[in-house]
Amino acid sequence: MFSGKIFRSRWSALIWAGGILWTAYDVASAAPHKSQAPSNASAAADAQTDSTGSIIDNADLAVLVNEMRN
Repeated sequence: MFSGKIFRSRWSALIWAGGILWTAYDVASAAPHKSQAPSNASAAADAQTDSTGSIIDNADLAVLVNEMRN
């Protein structure tokens, strides 16, 4: 088992943990940042979108809730 090998040595466990933290930092810093400046954009521009870029409305959410209940 790989994890058993890692934790036999304190130094290898520290290096492994450092790699996990480094990866987490890399992933978090690569995420695009939203600007905090106020904008005069319309409500449609602030609406949430799905993975295809379509705006999510209440009808879509109702379909999702019905499918999850079944």
